[in-house]
Amino acid sequence: MMLLIFFILSILLAGFALLSPGKAITKGIAVVFSASLIALAIHAWINTGSTELSYFTFDGTSVLLLSVLALLTLPTVYHGFIYTRYDTLKRFNIYHSGLISLMTFMTGAYLANTMTVLWIFVEATTLAVAVLIYHDRTEIALEATWKYIFICSTGIALAYLGILFLGLIYGRGDTPNLSFSSLSQVAAMADPLYLKIAFVFVVVGFSTKMGLFPMHTVTIDAHSVAPPPVSALISTTLMNVGFLGIFRVYSLFASSPVLPFMNSVLILAGVLSLLVAAGYMLKAKHVKRMLAYSSFENMGLVAIALGIGGQGYYAALLLIILHSLAKSSLFYQMGQLSRILHTFRLDECGRYMKLYPAGGAVLLTGMITILAIPPSGLFIPEFMIFRAMVTGGQWLVLVVSVILLTFVIYAMSTRIMHISFSSPRSEGSTGQPDAVNPAETISQFVLLGLVIAACFYQPPFLVDMISRSIAIFPK
Repeated sequence: MMLLIFFILSILLAGFALLSPGKAITKGIAVVFSASLIALAIHAWINTGSTELSYFTFDGTSVLLLSVLALLTLPTVYHGFIYTRYDTLKRFNIYHSGLISLMTFMTGAYLANTMTVLWIFVEATTLAVAVLIYHDRTEIALEATWKYIFICSTGIALAYLGILFLGLIYGRGDTPNLSFSSLSQVAAMADPLYLKIAFVFVVVGFSTKMGLFPMHTVTIDAHSVAPPPVSALISTTLMNVGFLGIFRVYSLFASSPVLPFMNSVLILAGVLSLLVAAGYMLKAKHVKRMLAYSSFENMGLVAIALGIGGQGYYAALLLIILHSLAKSSLFYQMGQLSRILHTFRLDECGRYMKLYPAGGAVLLTGMITILAIPPSGLFIPEFMIFRAMVTGGQWLVLVVSVILLTFVIYAMSTRIMHISFSSPRSEGSTGQPDAVNPAETISQFVLLGLVIAACFYQPPFLVDMISRSIAIFPK
């Protein structure tokens, strides 16, 4: 019942936000939605394991990812208020209506227990994100929007084709709805060749959302033009939707003979993601694109963690959670950086620590956390991944991954240091820095503080929920 109330309320609030006669009313609507999403997350924790509306289940993985979204809801809405404060009422309303819709669709995707329902909500996120990417109404924003719609729709169609292919082969009476329970029964009896084909389609298709090789380019372009609070969602909670699609199918096939094949596909996709991310970060000229490639690199590590298995399963989920908190903080900061420096081009950035010390502190702290440098909590899952590589005898993957991560660390650290302390290499038409209230960084320090705390202490409820999510995997 709670989920039904949430969906009905979300639809009404998105419509009211679109038709709102004033910005104050729209803000109130956005806050009410945030409160409802947080309430749903609390309800999900209390009712973990239960099913509502037949097609939605509060299992361990969905509750974890929903909790991350709920945690980021208020800061995303808050920074959205700041970013859109000078917009016309129409554009202000469209932005917040789209934001409410996007979060609602992601919620549905997290909780879906049927491949068909998951596909519908994932495709719906494409339309909601497109509205937000085009918010600034520039020519480059229009190009990125159409590219995002086309490639994501194609990718999700490929993913669905893979699962549909598996169901149609057997023509079973219990598979037309493509529920995960039905598919697990089919997978137990399927020809391994069909399972391999289905999994490859799924990985290629959902990589458009996860930002994983080979369909990663669409998310990179979207980051460059989307408002910073929207980029924060694209780079974290929306990538988590793509991860969930792959994770669900991997879970279904984990007990089948194709497990080694799936692991090889994930490791290959992960290593290639690291390779491409490292190469582009070394020549990055745009701050937001650099952060986008950093997300690409982290998703590559997540794929490798799943492929390695063992401790890698736990590490993958923990990395997803902590990355979401750290990367969203950096993208929230981009909204303030643009008001101080009036540019995202690295050659025109500089002296940020002097101009805005609070923002400079966020950049440096965020750099340490996202690069998994202790005391960053991301150090724990990355260390677990490397240990799993050693345990599994994946020495080549270990050596290649460490070398590529060294390039990533060098690329990001030198650029963040340049932004913070060096003078701009070229002077753009930046004008005088706008006034920015240091209180705007509070949300970022809170999120980064949680990531740092995770290096020393992981609460039992988090450990238990992650353990439940990976209980079905082979040890």
